[in-house]
Amino acid sequence: MATKSSAEIVRDGLWTNNPALVQVLGLCPLLAVTSTVVNAIGLGLATLMVLMGSNLAVSLIRNFVSESVRLPAFVMIIASFVTCAELLMQAYTYELYQILGIFIPLIVTNCAILGRADAFASKNPPLPALLDGVMMGIGFLVVLIALGAMRELVGQGTLFTDMDLLLGPMAADWGIRPLEQYPDVLFMVLPPGAFVGLGLLIALKNGIDNHLKAHRKAVEPIVAGSKRVRVTGHMS
Repeated sequence: MATKSSAEIVRDGLWTNNPALVQVLGLCPLLAVTSTVVNAIGLGLATLMVLMGSNLAVSLIRNFVSESVRLPAFVMIIASFVTCAELLMQAYTYELYQILGIFIPLIVTNCAILGRADAFASKNPPLPALLDGVMMGIGFLVVLIALGAMRELVGQGTLFTDMDLLLGPMAADWGIRPLEQYPDVLFMVLPPGAFVGLGLLIALKNGIDNHLKAHRKAVEPIVAGSKRVRVTGHMS
């Protein structure tokens, strides 16, 4: 298997093979906790940390683990990093950890993480595997933040509320309320609103891809090919 270039790995993680918008993996936490931006950032950072650590560890042991215990070993590695993330959140962002609840331990079952460990990290050297984990994690984090911002703004008319739960007292005044008399839209805060928001983000990405594809076709130079002319005639 040929190793991808760094540019291809970055492009895959952020756009062309984004785990949330293209692979559509990890939907349970993606849809459940993105009611606010701070929740989305908290879960996204935890997932990013686990992806980086598990990809690097799986790549380092890839030549020492037999095929029969490969997947159990990957799960154990992922669970170890999830436990680290959980303990760090308990120590430094306990209130946010309580809000996210069961969805932090459930990172172990996130198909995006196990999928990258099996499909990429187990077949590539440590540095490309680490870069893949970083880019896939950032791609997932960006979608979480976008969905959380959409749901918080439309559902509650606010942005960046309770950021102090993640960043401490310095972020206590970061909350934005564009409209003072905004009527809350409960639908966007509930799980059905998450499905609608994710569908809109996927549609937006597909629309951008189609537009770029059409633009590339429009600007491609037309290369004239040689034509062979068949001439028939009668010999006298």
